[in-house]
Amino acid sequence: MKLTILTTSDTHGFLAPTNYVKPHANLPFGFEKAATIIKREQAKSDYHLTLDDGDFLEGSPLAYYQAEVEHAPAPTAINAAFNQVDYDFGTIGNHEFNYGQTYLQNAIQGCHRQFVSANILTATGEPAFGKPYAIKTVGDLKVAVLGLTTQSVDAWENQASIANLKFISALEAAQKYVPEMRQKADVVVVLYHGGFERDLSNGQPNDKIDGENEAYAIMKTVPGIDVMATGHQHRALAGKLFGIPYVQPGHRGSYVGKIQLDLERVNGRYQIQKSHQKLIKTGDAKPDHATATSFRQTEAAVEKWLSLPLAHIDGSMTYTDPFEVRLHGSAFVNFIQKVQMETMGCDISATALFSNEARGFENPITMRNIITNYVYPNTLSLLEISGADLKAALEKTAEYFTIKNGEIIVDPKYHHPKIRDYNYDMYAGIDYTIKVSNPIGNRVLNPTYHGQPVTNKMKLKIVLNTYRAVGGGHYPMYSEQKVLRYNTITMSNLIAKYLQQHPQIKADHHHNFKVIK
Repeated sequence: MKLTILTTSDTHGFLAPTNYVKPHANLPFGFEKAATIIKREQAKSDYHLTLDDGDFLEGSPLAYYQAEVEHAPAPTAINAAFNQVDYDFGTIGNHEFNYGQTYLQNAIQGCHRQFVSANILTATGEPAFGKPYAIKTVGDLKVAVLGLTTQSVDAWENQASIANLKFISALEAAQKYVPEMRQKADVVVVLYHGGFERDLSNGQPNDKIDGENEAYAIMKTVPGIDVMATGHQHRALAGKLFGIPYVQPGHRGSYVGKIQLDLERVNGRYQIQKSHQKLIKTGDAKPDHATATSFRQTEAAVEKWLSLPLAHIDGSMTYTDPFEVRLHGSAFVNFIQKVQMETMGCDISATALFSNEARGFENPITMRNIITNYVYPNTLSLLEISGADLKAALEKTAEYFTIKNGEIIVDPKYHHPKIRDYNYDMYAGIDYTIKVSNPIGNRVLNPTYHGQPVTNKMKLKIVLNTYRAVGGGHYPMYSEQKVLRYNTITMSNLIAKYLQQHPQIKADHHHNFKVIK
């Protein structure tokens, strides 16, 4: 028999084929297009299993609108769309916690697919979100699916959103459950919201080995796995590693992963004879009508909300080149820093340019500008740090650049295996120069605060997004122990509130930092 396994991952609430930068776009992604591909592949296969690998309820303006504007108890539009597709199982992504556990639990209750989750535990050590694995009989074939989530949720997430939960290593959970599954099923599938921590061609680390991504180690060290479905890194991957087929189907519904297993019964049990794996692009597909219709009313409300004007600008807060902004700053970045500092009552701030798709604030500023430029539901933290901490953070952010052919470029490690431009921070309230040709660790020249050199023993207050405040993005000089207080309102709401209170704002083109060769 032939078993077809179809996967999606990291759809992030992008149901329609738009990034929302311009109204009613038709871009080469979107869940309604992925639904067309999935239904077509299911129709072609007598035996199939369809899986979602998580990060489904946060990320798009539609997802934000339901959670933060409508204050819906659950992502009803997202659930309605997913429920048009005959999914079998799903697991939990790290961004599932962004709107709190109650919202997540309500989302799960509204889903037709069964959730499996083995390594997110309650305070008493029991799986917190359904069974660790489940077995489905397809024809007369028993297929077991194990659900896993990157353990780094514990390091990044607002602690209130993950209260009373324990995140253990995905590798540890796989070691515990795969042997048990192997005894009960013909085929063992790992559905892991995490990615590959090593280069798939040579096994060399492609990132810091800190437990965020463990797929390579799981496949290498846990015997008995037949299929590995991955996600989290937003990579487009299909291949075999240690003889095991794997897929990772990008993000925003840009691909559907497909693994086909050819099986024969040998001595009373099915055995895999061959496997084929590939990614199917969704961009040219027509939207699935039932899926598109299911959320059309919410989508129309989102587009109307995005177009509401909030404030006018004296000057310009747009830009044409995100890389130039990261080199020199911009009035848009200065505005974000200003909102952060005024909100948290300090005069040092750091922020990143989170989107390479948007181009700053148009005039008048609308919710569309806010939500497409500041794409994450970040909240803010106020920290007290030392001058030594600040200098270490500046050196870390300076690692974003390198020199190639005499020109400043982005260091490739920030674009492979995963695009992580969000780990380059620009600072306000201090003046500094980054000299990229200097050795790493010695690139930041003459940082000053209020005109005075930053010294190691200085005590400083700084506002950061909470992901960075607890060390996210490999910034160990920041930690929860240094947090003085949190603000629980998302940045999108803070920006909107600020603009409503200041309907006329002036573009500030002051440059406090520069990046040189």
